[in-house]
Amino acid sequence: MLNGETRLFPIIGDPIKFVQSPRTLTRGFESRGHNGLCPPMQVPQGDLDAVMRGLTSTANVDGILVTMPHKSAASAYCTTRSETTRMLGGVSVMRRNADNTWHGEMLDGLAFVKAQSDAGAQVEGARALLVGAGAAGSAIAVALLQSGVRELVIHDSDEARVARLIESVAHLAKGRASAGPADPTGCNIVSNATPMGMAKDDPLPVPADLLDSSMFVGDVIAGHGETLFLRAARSAGCKTADGVQMVDAVQEMMLDFFLAA
Repeated sequence: MLNGETRLFPIIGDPIKFVQSPRTLTRGFESRGHNGLCPPMQVPQGDLDAVMRGLTSTANVDGILVTMPHKSAASAYCTTRSETTRMLGGVSVMRRNADNTWHGEMLDGLAFVKAQSDAGAQVEGARALLVGAGAAGSAIAVALLQSGVRELVIHDSDEARVARLIESVAHLAKGRASAGPADPTGCNIVSNATPMGMAKDDPLPVPADLLDSSMFVGDVIAGHGETLFLRAARSAGCKTADGVQMVDAVQEMMLDFFLAA
């Protein structure tokens, strides 16, 4: 369907070579009979403003997918935002409004929790450990709380970032969220929302010897094959969900979002 009437939905990030959405989202547009294309764009952090001005001025760009490291900064370009985006100050997708401004949404958390649930995780009533309080981790925290976890323990090497996240979700958590160590003992769900696992020599987000078969283990890393963390989890007898399953889960959500205009 690629021609002069094709609508563009670029994905911006750095690095960009590991993303899966250009292929899967483009196929999704085709399956829905929409002439849309998702091209990958390598956008260094310091170039975001120039790129956003260019994309806004390009009339056949109807939406933007946002990945690391731009999820927080890109929200500043959104005139309208979802409640989750306003709460966290980050976006994963942007849709052009009728007045040529941008509407932002954060789908990462919803997709991650859906991938876990589809793979057998029992989220409601669970005690969950979340490692990583960045943009993706923050969205996952909101989605876990919305899905009814009884307790959410959040760990990040940046303690101030954890404190900001807990403050941001306080009205939603109602005492269920707290800071803690990367210790999964007593948890039903263990989630890695950090980049640990993208490089072969990365440490594990939690000690492998603390995992046991009663835990469901999820990892946001995609495009790198099986991470050492998930390999350790499977060796311990855990059910797991990886970043590819999260990418699969988010595709229909993104299509719904982009085609809702």
